[in-house]
Amino acid sequence: MSQLPTAYHPRIQQALRHMLAGGVLAYPTEAVWGLGCCLDDETAVAQLLALKQRPLHKGLILVSGNAKHFEFLLERCSSEQRARMQATWPGPNTWLVPHHNLVPAWISGRHASVAIRVSDHPIIGALSAALGGPLVSTSANPQGLTPARTALRSRIYFGNAVHYCVGAVGRSNNPSQIRDLISGQIVRPG
Repeated sequence: MSQLPTAYHPRIQQALRHMLAGGVLAYPTEAVWGLGCCLDDETAVAQLLALKQRPLHKGLILVSGNAKHFEFLLERCSSEQRARMQATWPGPNTWLVPHHNLVPAWISGRHASVAIRVSDHPIIGALSAALGGPLVSTSANPQGLTPARTALRSRIYFGNAVHYCVGAVGRSNNPSQIRDLISGQIVRPG
């Protein structure tokens, strides 16, 4: 995509149709390629977890290009907590926030929190705008292998089992930092 994609770009619309039909999508993020699907599609999430060889109990990240897509999770957060998150978004910063049973267990795993990120990557922005909400996100690699930094590496890992969105990863060299909103603890450095 030579120009910044929008929700109406033909390739974004093709990726959207694939996700809405229950498919798993490979797409570029700030640092690595990701795997994603619709968060309310339990079968698609199960397929994603099987491809990644990731156990359900670990949970997954939700990502969007728009913080408003997480408003349903942020309503109970204090103004200080919201300000802390908003100071790091958009960008490669993921926050663990209490989900209050507002997301399905196939997203949160065994946790009382869910990981959310507002990305500044244009592909994620276009995909989430087209979807009208966040999408599931996890790095595009089988458990224990190095995350894919190129579309080719992603294809080597997953072949035709997923649909590929055209694009390149951003300029970040590291996966997103993960921080717990309640404790402030850094769970994974970025």
